[in-house]
Amino acid sequence: QVQLVESGGGLVQPGGSLRLSCAASGFTFSSYAMRWDRQAPGKDRELVAGITSSSSTNYADSVKGRFTISRDNAKNTVSLQMNSLKPEDTAVYYCNTRLFAGVYWGQGIQVTVSS
Repeated sequence: QVQLVESGGGLVQPGGSLRLSCAASGFTFSSYAMRWDRQAPGKDRELVAGITSSSSTNYADSVKGRFTISRDNAKNTVSLQMNSLKPEDTAVYYCNTRLFAGVYWGQGIQVTVSS
């Protein structure tokens, strides 16, 4: 079955960096776009970054120039490099993909930016 497993979250100081990874299985990873979304306390879930099967990328305005999404089709992983982190980046981050059968989500991983 489809599985998405995030890793790499944690606590970081403002201005610091983190790299999130999502290991995918159960579908032909290279054929599908992947996304990272996030949900902060009391707020709606929002798109952070997306990458197509041909590795075209798009970003939320709030993270442009600071975050980079990438994929490794040989390892079935999608990553999110987050630099210059701000307290407002604090959220649970979710890896997800839309397949023919529906949208699949990982379990989410906490990122906390605080001094």
